[in-house]
Amino acid sequence: MPFAPRWTLEATKQFNDLRAAAKGAFEARRRVKTKKSSKAEGLYKQVHKTIQKLCQDPRQSGLNCHKYSGIANPYDTAEGVWEAYAQNRTPGAYRVFWCYGPQAGEITILAITPHP
Repeated sequence: MPFAPRWTLEATKQFNDLRAAAKGAFEARRRVKTKKSSKAEGLYKQVHKTIQKLCQDPRQSGLNCHKYSGIANPYDTAEGVWEAYAQNRTPGAYRVFWCYGPQAGEITILAITPHP
């Protein structure tokens, strides 16, 4: 069952910052005619793909989703906040923090940050 994403202001800002950094790196790479992608481009691609997978099926094993206790669920304190891996085995690996809701069939992206 696909889920519709909702975004917090913080998550929106973080995602837009990653996208802007990737776009800037791409333009710089295009000017000097380099073929190898930059770290910023790769990071954006990984985070974007993680969010797409979350919306398709949050239980996909590749996301390594598990409950995270450091953030409170903004809709229901009895429900948990989940952590999905955008990167793995990388220093400062990025994570996407999310929760179900507020409506059925929706997930809320709470934050996109390096591993705490």
